[in-house]
Amino acid sequence: MKLSDLRPNPGANKRRKRVGRGPGSGHGKTATRGHKGQKSRSGGLKDPRRFEGGRSTLLMRLPKRGMPGQVPGEIRRPRYQGVNLKDLARFEGEVTPERLVEVGILKKGYRLKILGEGEAKPLRVVAHAFSKSALEKLRAAGGEAVVLTPSPSEASGA
Repeated sequence: MKLSDLRPNPGANKRRKRVGRGPGSGHGKTATRGHKGQKSRSGGLKDPRRFEGGRSTLLMRLPKRGMPGQVPGEIRRPRYQGVNLKDLARFEGEVTPERLVEVGILKKGYRLKILGEGEAKPLRVVAHAFSKSALEKLRAAGGEAVVLTPSPSEASGA
């Protein structure tokens, strides 16, 4: 067997349909689009994901309830990020959200909530919220929990 003997399997290579190339192409006149109608026109179909043939779309037919929210987007709510007690074990003294952002545990722009997984150390922890189990463990270890109140700019929905 030589390289010149190699051939693709029968039916593996199919010629591309070239439409709009006149009667000699075998796809002349209407170029396989049929006669008249929306599909025969240039520009083809409207987006089938939302266009329903000209009738009122599903989204418009459904009842609208509740508040429209802020434009653009959804209603802004404060975003909390949970940090477990086991993640605070490497700290000494006081732990604040700013310190956790510096270290890379807390993402900037999130409020801090302390969660109760792991053992607590006698730390002074400053956070926006605490879970019940985290509070109990922290107080049992001799630590202190300080709840931060959001500033007026944060309270409006940052």
